[in-house]
Amino acid sequence: MIRVRAGVSFFRKRLLALGLPLVWGGVAVTYKLTCPVAQHNTLGARVASSAVFFAVGTGLVLHVRHSLLRELKEVRKVAGVAQSVLLRPLPPRVEGLHLAAAQLSADRRAAIGGDLYEVIATEHGVRVVMGDVRGHGLDAIGTAAAVLGSFREAVHDEPELGSVLRRLERALSRHLRDRARADLAEEFVTVLLLEIRPDGELRALNCGHPWPYLLSGTRVEPLTRTDPHPPLGLFPLPPELDAAPYGTLLPGETLFLHTDGAEDARDARGRFFPLSEVLTQCMRSTPTATPQGVLGTVFTALLRHTSGTPTDDVAILVLTNDRQPRRPLGARGDDISGSAARARSATTHPQSTNHL
Repeated sequence: MIRVRAGVSFFRKRLLALGLPLVWGGVAVTYKLTCPVAQHNTLGARVASSAVFFAVGTGLVLHVRHSLLRELKEVRKVAGVAQSVLLRPLPPRVEGLHLAAAQLSADRRAAIGGDLYEVIATEHGVRVVMGDVRGHGLDAIGTAAAVLGSFREAVHDEPELGSVLRRLERALSRHLRDRARADLAEEFVTVLLLEIRPDGELRALNCGHPWPYLLSGTRVEPLTRTDPHPPLGLFPLPPELDAAPYGTLLPGETLFLHTDGAEDARDARGRFFPLSEVLTQCMRSTPTATPQGVLGTVFTALLRHTSGTPTDDVAILVLTNDRQPRRPLGARGDDISGSAARARSATTHPQSTNHL
């Protein structure tokens, strides 16, 4: 019944859309067949006939233009809804972490592309995903949706970050099997998973994704230089998949997460975008820059570098620890920030790769 009503509604809209062109066409044919002026071959009759047909043609063109603009408006509205569902706007703060994120699609037909990100507060800590689907634009949206949907469920269910990654791998495998049936190109996804615990301890799992930058004061350096696992979809995950600790994100420090579209962007001369240099200049000019400020500075420099036309999707997520440091009882006046806190982190996790 619902399908019948939808079909009737669609037919009625199409009939109304054709109504005006039919009326204009009928006027033109009626004029040609019945109007005495149209039967004469004089100059005045020709001018009158030309004026009538010009008016009819102008009306048809304006009607078609109005219809196309209306349909384009509807398409953009649907694209906006899809974007809000797939890459929903992040809140400005999550559990004491200040956030800012943005995505730029290289495909002008798409408001969203193959890059993905999400930040969710769970009982296990704040969990973050940043990913990049092979390719860009409309073809990558389905894969990004499959990975994000699995992440949003798994982060609440799985106590270990490794189990979350395995859930993402299974969701991606199911999606790729469906795409294989449709004879579509094989895809893979680079994924970075982060877990930020209440004390600022960082744990991470990386499958082929660029490591984030740590912004501390005026210093800019990669979180780590260890080799990641292969991207999801290329090879099975290893049997042992424990999230490694990577030090502590101290109050006031910032993590800059990005997809490879940022560092791989080129200018007209083929030069890569100097992301680390731009971040360094930003922190030196404004050491207390907010995530929104860092995000705006990088995107402005990136668009200037590519003359406003990047060739790949770009996603950026900036995360600052705004939590107040905890002072232990009976430790009045103790230095619990800076080098002392870093030393404490190194003592607590002697086998971790400390990024500081």
